[in-house]
Amino acid sequence: MSDQTSPSDKLTPYERLRPLRRVRQSRDFRADPIGRDDLDAILGVARWTGSSRNTQPWRFIVISEVDTIRRIAAAGLPQTRALRTATAAIAITLPAIPERAISHAYDDGRVAERLLIAASYLGLGAGIAWVRVDVMDAVSAILGLPTERLVRTLVALGHPSSAAREPKSAPGEARLPLDELVFRERWLGD
Repeated sequence: MSDQTSPSDKLTPYERLRPLRRVRQSRDFRADPIGRDDLDAILGVARWTGSSRNTQPWRFIVISEVDTIRRIAAAGLPQTRALRTATAAIAITLPAIPERAISHAYDDGRVAERLLIAASYLGLGAGIAWVRVDVMDAVSAILGLPTERLVRTLVALGHPSSAAREPKSAPGEARLPLDELVFRERWLGD
């Protein structure tokens, strides 16, 4: 019988999950565009993302016209600042159904995070842009959304600039230590 272990089998669970810990938001991008194959691969991940009761409520608008991306950025600053230099964006549209707002917010966040992770796995940068309630109508008009759909989240995409790749804080200081975040079996905090 042959040994069919891969090099990753020799890593600890912590080491094997390192790629997920390395995913970070990018909000500054170079001007070179993203290829269609990369966008389609990212959308494939979105398609297979789970949703509440498997309703798959989202529909995606892929935006690669830089003028449109910049208009959305201008409409929603500062929450849309990642769109100021993005070369592509994916708008996550959802049904405008008030009684489903909570489950749709869950689905929205879940797919947005998976888009961010997928971009990272392809060596691209991604940043989540939030559309405030006071600018939803303006963004909806730019995207030509029907009144029964809304967009709360757009994922800005591009090749991260060198500044975006720089660490924002010293190693080990960006997150609280696990012993301050995690309690076992019951609350033992302050």
